[in-house]
Amino acid sequence: HSVSRTSPNLDFVPACLPPDPAEVEELQHFVSNSKRLFVMTGAGISTESGIPDYRSEGVGLYARTDRRPVQHAEFVRSASARQRYWARNFVGWPQFSSHQPNRAHLVLRDWERVGKLHWLVTQNVDALHTKAGSQRVTELHGCTHRVFCLACGDQISRSELQEHFEALNPTWKAEAFGVAPDGDVFLTDEQVRNFQVPSCRKCNGILKPDVTFFGDTVSREKVDFVHQRLAESDSMLVAGSSMQVYSGYRFALAAQERKLPIAILNIGPTRLDHFASLKLNSRCGELLPLIV
Repeated sequence: HSVSRTSPNLDFVPACLPPDPAEVEELQHFVSNSKRLFVMTGAGISTESGIPDYRSEGVGLYARTDRRPVQHAEFVRSASARQRYWARNFVGWPQFSSHQPNRAHLVLRDWERVGKLHWLVTQNVDALHTKAGSQRVTELHGCTHRVFCLACGDQISRSELQEHFEALNPTWKAEAFGVAPDGDVFLTDEQVRNFQVPSCRKCNGILKPDVTFFGDTVSREKVDFVHQRLAESDSMLVAGSSMQVYSGYRFALAAQERKLPIAILNIGPTRLDHFASLKLNSRCGELLPLIV
């Protein structure tokens, strides 16, 4: 995979001051003291790759629009909700799938390679950690690059599904308005009306991205697996997440219970600020490369 070596895209990154040398030193001390670091990342690590997040002040999706992501129950229940979701996703996919890892993703990959990073859990569905070369990684909320059938479980790649969409909709065209965090774009109901959605090639069931939608839950097996990796770790670093979603926050609570030191690198307040050992208000792609 090619990696973005150009300057970061700051369109969706909230304003913040450059890293304070004293803070760099504190994080360096934290990382140096850790032998088996457990890292959890959120949307704030991917904003510098040009992918917007939901909650950032001023630049997040919720701040810029009244749009809200699809709910799991609505997607499963409503054919028109699925048609709307897939039409928007189809238009957004070429751009979304072309995003490349930034310096922060590469640093975490390098920490893994030298044995510093024990396990990485990402709340992101953009595959950028995998593109960067991380291997000890759990995608907590799944990944938009995979699609599966709700009935029989058959899996296909999202790029293969794109070809099915193109074959079913040879003359369908839509101009996109803006891009959302999970790869879809904004389309009008009129644009969506004639878009054809394929069914599962094996059983004609409903196809869904391998992503935990809002209102759905992460599987028990995955949660248990992550708890095991946390139990093997000696400290926790949260990078680019406000930890507002409980599926990720529960692991910070578990780390606190185990009395693990917790460092947070995030622009703006987080749900953990009151019990973290260290809170840094900087861009992940600017501060992490300074740590050796």
